[in-house]
Amino acid sequence: MEYKKLFFPIGGGEELRGRIHGALLIAKYFNSNIEIFKSQAKPSQIMKFDDSLPENVLKELNAMAKDKLESDLDIHETIFKEELKKVGNDKATAQITSGEGYRSKLIEQESKFCDLVVVSTPHNNRITATFETTITKSGKPALMFPREMKEFKTDNILIGWNNSPEASRAVTAAIPLMKKAKKVHIISSKEFTKKTNQIEKLQSYLATHGIETSFELVKTTKKPGQALLNNAKDGNFDLIVAGAFGHKGFKDLMFGGTTKYMLEHTNIPIFMAH
Repeated sequence: MEYKKLFFPIGGGEELRGRIHGALLIAKYFNSNIEIFKSQAKPSQIMKFDDSLPENVLKELNAMAKDKLESDLDIHETIFKEELKKVGNDKATAQITSGEGYRSKLIEQESKFCDLVVVSTPHNNRITATFETTITKSGKPALMFPREMKEFKTDNILIGWNNSPEASRAVTAAIPLMKKAKKVHIISSKEFTKKTNQIEKLQSYLATHGIETSFELVKTTKKPGQALLNNAKDGNFDLIVAGAFGHKGFKDLMFGGTTKYMLEHTNIPIFMAH
């Protein structure tokens, strides 16, 4: 499968230019179309108004919100065009779209019409409802990238394997990337890989797609996610492939436990599937 349509929801806040730049780098890499989606909730949707509030006041507040959305879109459009020139994206196409309503609900609906969801690490590493919706409600694989990313490549890929359905889906969804990679390395731990033939089966499966892999068991630490990220950094990997968010939600990621360590410390894109 080729990733020909990407979906990137974006709000305001810090590092806006950097986030747009990173998303455009990914679109350029895939030679794909990327939809940058901006949303704005109406005041009447996010505030509990008394029934006695005059209708004209409510209309005025909603009109102000609409003006704010249009103003934000102008800013986004300017940054978008400037960063597009810097990236030199002459093959891929991109556009900014918008919608009014609850951000999470809009993203849940609009993200279903793409091949891959692109999302930047959340501000201050805080997992919001919008971030969780982006990753878990589209039914698509997701590529999370650092808020400041100067280059995107997938020459060296690390698979974090925990024998979960989420990891299995992530591996399959990432096959187009791994087929082009120069190196694909699998790591797991004794906690998740009690029988080495499980890894042999995984390597055999990937070999049917022409993907040669290496493998090692690693020791985990008391900080969930640390072993995976340490190995990724020590091995100079460009991309991590891992299952994300099991039945316990965001408290299960890759080697178990919270995502907090990964979000705070990663400077490597992570390809995930829910």
